[in-house]
Amino acid sequence: MTIEKLLKFIKAESGRLQKKYKVKDPSIKILGRMAKLTEEVGELSSEILAAQGFQRKEKLDRHTKEAIGHEIADVIICTLLIAEYLDIDAKKSLESKISKIEKRHLENP
Repeated sequence: MTIEKLLKFIKAESGRLQKKYKVKDPSIKILGRMAKLTEEVGELSSEILAAQGFQRKEKLDRHTKEAIGHEIADVIICTLLIAEYLDIDAKKSLESKISKIEKRHLENP
């Protein structure tokens, strides 16, 4: 999947969520998206703990590598939905950040 296809999906998903929840207040909308991101990060944490054997047996029995991948995808989607709402160019932001990281590693190998 290309970043362009992903961002097209995010734009459509943002519109779908707006129609479904009909939240008008911008403060409530962004807080809701942040709460959802926090929830997804918690679920990712739980899966990683299970992968390392740091969960109750019943959670360990349900753990799969695929579940970790799905939770990572949920975190990415929620993060991109926040960027979409805040009118942040996620592609440009990623490119800029990657460039900064690469430059830092070139300067300090």
